[in-house]
Amino acid sequence: MPALQSPNQNHLLAALPTAEFERLAPNLEPVELRLGDVLYESGGQLQHVYFPTTAILSLHYVMENGSSSEIAGVGNEGMLGISLFMGGNTTPSRAVVQTGGQGYRLKAPLMAQEFKRAGAMQQLLLRYTQALITQMSQTAACNRHHSLVQQLCRWLLLTLDRMPTNELIMTQELVASMLGVRREGVTEAAGNLQQAGVIRYRRGHITVVDRAKLESQVCECYQVVKQEFARLLPDVLQRQNSVPPVRTAPREAEIRSIRPGADHK
Repeated sequence: MPALQSPNQNHLLAALPTAEFERLAPNLEPVELRLGDVLYESGGQLQHVYFPTTAILSLHYVMENGSSSEIAGVGNEGMLGISLFMGGNTTPSRAVVQTGGQGYRLKAPLMAQEFKRAGAMQQLLLRYTQALITQMSQTAACNRHHSLVQQLCRWLLLTLDRMPTNELIMTQELVASMLGVRREGVTEAAGNLQQAGVIRYRRGHITVVDRAKLESQVCECYQVVKQEFARLLPDVLQRQNSVPPVRTAPREAEIRSIRPGADHK
């Protein structure tokens, strides 16, 4: 496992008052999240919530015929598992690791207990939930009204905002799965961006070479989501003091690996 990341790299954990964070810290388990890992399936009971640090997670709605599309992404700005404290405990979506990396997880009963304290964590998570709902709503509108090139630009920018580099390890099959389109459509859209000097694509690596051009081609959906997160979560700032690493927890059978790849309608 790579060098352990600090929980402070997750913005929600970093925004907690010190006393509340210290109450949670002993129970935060570091976990390696590999590309394609399924963290939970549609309708499954949540055993943990996840706070990504360097990984990016993707929520997918899966149709009866097996096709799927992304309805939201979760990176170091947020948490996976809001249904736990919203009262549902299950969700019709599947959670998959979009970009491999690290994160921390917390057992579901401990998260529920902390939420019921009605302290800073509850207020923070409720505001995060509203921002996440905005992302889901805007994704639905974007997929219906905007071109595939615009959708790809939105997705690339939201992904870049959660990463320290401008390079994504991402196959066209996986991008097609995220956007809910055929691979051929992604090939054409990515080709147009490459010809325009916006990105460079080779063997599963997408490098953004001109972010300004990328932002000039994206639809308004990207800014709507970005501004709503900034409005609702202005306090997600890194704490000054670092938090000691937490012990490494073994991987559990609940996390299984998949290989996305089938073409989708």
